[in-house]
Amino acid sequence: MDTLFLQRTERSPLLEFDFVGRRLRIEGESYPEDAAAFFGPVLKSLESYLSELSVQRPSSPLRLELRMAYFNSSSAKALMNIFQMLESAARQGVPVEVHWYYDPEDETMQEFGEDFSEDLEYARFNLHELEAQPS
Repeated sequence: MDTLFLQRTERSPLLEFDFVGRRLRIEGESYPEDAAAFFGPVLKSLESYLSELSVQRPSSPLRLELRMAYFNSSSAKALMNIFQMLESAARQGVPVEVHWYYDPEDETMQEFGEDFSEDLEYARFNLHELEAQPS
């Protein structure tokens, strides 16, 4: 299992899981027509990968980077499932880092990051304010 890549669309985020490099990235907006169909294969691939990592117990961390502009409630549930899977792996000794990037003017995304971070005990959750882009 090398890389899972889903191109960003109008309704779904860019999703890149570089399993060899232990880097997972989700960016953009997420309100797919059928969130279960979109995220189902992603969750299945991640579950398989994490079960391998739990056996290997790598020393370098698995890194999840999120840069979300918007997501609907069904996408939030999928994200929560991803976080729960990562938390379970971290509980089993896999080092996990979550990096949540948000626009400093987007209080909603900041609050979502803060809320998600409260549910993680073993995985390290980091909130990052994106730098303002010059106009």
